[in-house]
Amino acid sequence: MAGGGFQKLFNGKSLEGWTTVGQKGPGYIVEKGKIVCPKGGGGNMFYTRREYANFVLRLEYRMEPGGNNGVGIRAPLQGRISQVAMEIQILDDESPRYKGKLREWQYNGSIYGVIAARGGQPKMPWKWNKMEIRAEGRRIQVRVNGRVVVDGDLGAVTDPKVLAAHPGIARTKGYVGFLGHDTNVEFRKIEIKELP
Repeated sequence: MAGGGFQKLFNGKSLEGWTTVGQKGPGYIVEKGKIVCPKGGGGNMFYTRREYANFVLRLEYRMEPGGNNGVGIRAPLQGRISQVAMEIQILDDESPRYKGKLREWQYNGSIYGVIAARGGQPKMPWKWNKMEIRAEGRRIQVRVNGRVVVDGDLGAVTDPKVLAAHPGIARTKGYVGFLGHDTNVEFRKIEIKELP
């Protein structure tokens, strides 16, 4: 138990309770109490072994300059998660690698391709950031370092192009996981509280 009704998803010692899909390189590893997606590896998808519907997910993350990852929610075990489910973006927005190239829904904390985050710029580099994702019915709220950066109603998304490209926003249940993009990103203090 983590307190307040939260359950730890990571024991700090092993990847018990997690599974890798589409492993590339060494896959996700445990290092000094953290889950690490190593540079050049990590696999595309790293999931909890059970599904969640309505929940509050808390975690801390830090990354190298130019870091890129994501948190998949209500995900199946296959497909591009930003399309077949939802991906909450984890990104070094200010990196020269991305500067001037991002669409508004690609910034840190955004529901990728669906709802843009406002003011979710992470502390960089290699500084710990806190993220909280609340998925309750059609409402998705994302906090980065205590600030609400997304508070959206998926039912209010009506753009036909967005709905066609992201049918996964209709999902009501699925796995939680990390979506590596060949950069070093680390996670710790991962816990979840299921909601009615």
